[in-house]
Amino acid sequence: MSKIKKKAALSYHSEGRPGKIEVVPTKPYSTQVDLSLAYSPGVAEPCLAIADNAADAYKYTVKGNLVAVISNGTAVLGLGDIGAIAGKPVMEGKALLFKIFADVDVFDIEIDTKDPEKFIETVKLISPTFGGINLEDIKAPECFEIEERLKKELDIPVMHDDQHGTAIISSAALLNAVEVSGKKLSDVRVVVNGAGASAIACSKLYISLGVKRENLTMLDSKGVLTSRRTDLNQMKKEFATTRSISTLEEAIKDADVFLGLSKGNILSGEMVRSMAANPIVFALANPTPEISYEEATASRPDIIFATGRSDYPNQVNNVLGFPFIFRGALDVHAKSINEEMKIAAVKALAALAKEPVPESVSSAYGNTRLSFGRDYLIPKPMDPRLISRISVAVAKAAIDSGVARRHIDDWDVYSFELQRRMGHSSDFMNNMTIKAKEKPRRIVFPNGENIKILQAAQSILNDKLGQPILLGSTEKIAQLCAAGNLDLTGAEIVRFYGEEEKARRELYAQQLFSKRQRKGMPYQYAIKKMENNDMFGLMMVESGDADAMLTSFSSDYGKKFNTVRQVISAYEDDNHVAGMFIVMTKRGPLFLADCAIKSPDSTALVKTTELLHAEVKKFGIEPRIALISYSSFGVVQEGSAKRVSRAVEMLHNKYPDMLVDGEIQANYAFNEKLRMEKFPFNKLRNLEVNCFVFPCLSSGNIVPLFVKELSGYELIGPLILGLEKPVHILPDECSVRDIINMVAITSSNVPAGSETPDDSI
Repeated sequence: MSKIKKKAALSYHSEGRPGKIEVVPTKPYSTQVDLSLAYSPGVAEPCLAIADNAADAYKYTVKGNLVAVISNGTAVLGLGDIGAIAGKPVMEGKALLFKIFADVDVFDIEIDTKDPEKFIETVKLISPTFGGINLEDIKAPECFEIEERLKKELDIPVMHDDQHGTAIISSAALLNAVEVSGKKLSDVRVVVNGAGASAIACSKLYISLGVKRENLTMLDSKGVLTSRRTDLNQMKKEFATTRSISTLEEAIKDADVFLGLSKGNILSGEMVRSMAANPIVFALANPTPEISYEEATASRPDIIFATGRSDYPNQVNNVLGFPFIFRGALDVHAKSINEEMKIAAVKALAALAKEPVPESVSSAYGNTRLSFGRDYLIPKPMDPRLISRISVAVAKAAIDSGVARRHIDDWDVYSFELQRRMGHSSDFMNNMTIKAKEKPRRIVFPNGENIKILQAAQSILNDKLGQPILLGSTEKIAQLCAAGNLDLTGAEIVRFYGEEEKARRELYAQQLFSKRQRKGMPYQYAIKKMENNDMFGLMMVESGDADAMLTSFSSDYGKKFNTVRQVISAYEDDNHVAGMFIVMTKRGPLFLADCAIKSPDSTALVKTTELLHAEVKKFGIEPRIALISYSSFGVVQEGSAKRVSRAVEMLHNKYPDMLVDGEIQANYAFNEKLRMEKFPFNKLRNLEVNCFVFPCLSSGNIVPLFVKELSGYELIGPLILGLEKPVHILPDECSVRDIINMVAITSSNVPAGSETPDDSI
């Protein structure tokens, strides 16, 4: 986290549309009829239905998938009491996590009062809007009263995540740590350093799980909570001990478990050595734990250690809990989140950690072989199984404990729906990132003096996605890095036009001349070409000094592409290449071709389809391809429609098992139900199409850019398919994220389009 710079953080939140969330319509609204149904007069019908039966709000409104994240800004992260409006970025961040991890919609609400009564009254008044309330960043002891009152007075789930999120995740870690240590929960002695909301919630849940109250010792900033102290509030009195001790050193001697929810560097190695055998230490202060991982593990080789940090094993991260807990509660229209539901989440998390870890998860965390034990007590946040395991467990517990209004009959179907509602686009890029990290490629950037390239290179190095090679002036790049507060240690900088690279320029010129001498290129021209950054970069790829190249164009893509083709050969003898965009949508990635290079005839359409099919298969995705036109299945027998129809005929004859059909209009390609009703004979049947081949370059180039701007979908590309070695050309206006995505795709893949399908498809 220390690598995140102030400028980058502010830019992330301010660029484009300010903030991190937006509201998106879920119903049609393009016609007057649509608007009449959405508002007056049609909206009267669901209003009357809800007036008759309030539960119908779950049926006719977003209530059943809407959570309020509510704060007054009195205890924001590690920032303290910064006020309601200053805490809004955190609440928006929480909203984003709800959405991306569990598809829960959120309104963040900042209430500008420190008066618990006013806060409670405000939340009660707005509660009919929501299916659940997530209280956030409210200081103790007010947070206890606020949560308890709202839980009693509202009939929807209310949870203060600062309390219960940490309690649930650390409890799962504790269950497994105790098992690894060979001890019993009922026997362990626990020391809790910290007496705030999280500490008290953790302690209560530990006791619910089996820790004996008399075996738990709690400390605040003044020392051990003892029955002799007269300064304890009611919450702290509940955990006061009669033991004659006052300091952490005294409390921790012979203890089995240390839970730190306090401040950094207050636990010493000597204290850890005084603990019982196989000590369990959860040092959860962030960003500086109560004791560092290095000191803790050096102090005791038998230690079982966890922190709140992502750069060490066993991260206790609330994102493992709250999205999935609310997801399960919402799906059964729960009246509350009770103890049974929290314990169900704890046990589901603990159980998941004992299962074999998917290869994708292990690879995402440094290709570490994760397996249940001291260094893997709880699942990782990127584990795709979390939503189905935790949400299902919570929903079941809600039903069994009697707080659910809705019952689920088929749990397998529910589990499948949970996975499906998350889509596959995030998984796709996650998998690409994983593969890129397994074998980082040497990526040459001819525009090495561009600040966006340098910012991308910083992220590429940090995330180990590739090895950037930057062409340009060492001095100029150093100046840009200093101005942008960038550290590109590890990147290779090549001053390609300098005297130090003269020998390499001559070698590359000889290689280029050998390649182009019978195509009109004199040797002196080849020498001159090596003063061009793109040509030098291309020769690095051609000669094996780099694995791939990413360059950019300002206005003429064709001219830049022709430069590439002077050096990099096509995979096939007929020199056919194609362009492809990837559109990241809720339904998963969509692959669009040809969008960048040429308008094809029927034979070229076939070859483009072959390249597209091969490329998508390399991503581990089954290609389901529609050849798009302005007519469907022979309605028009001329122009591009006829050309597309002929290409499909050729594909069907050559590859009878390929999932491809057309010519077909876009609406039928996208809507499988409509397609089956109108054209039940189609080879795509009722499958979702994920690949689209366009009839001409103009439509292929216009559509993805149009979709990106209209829908806000992320667009990756264009990628060039069919070259022997991976070289891609991005527009100058591409973002840093666009560059990073292209690096992940390029670095994760074998040379793009280097394999064409054979007759066994």
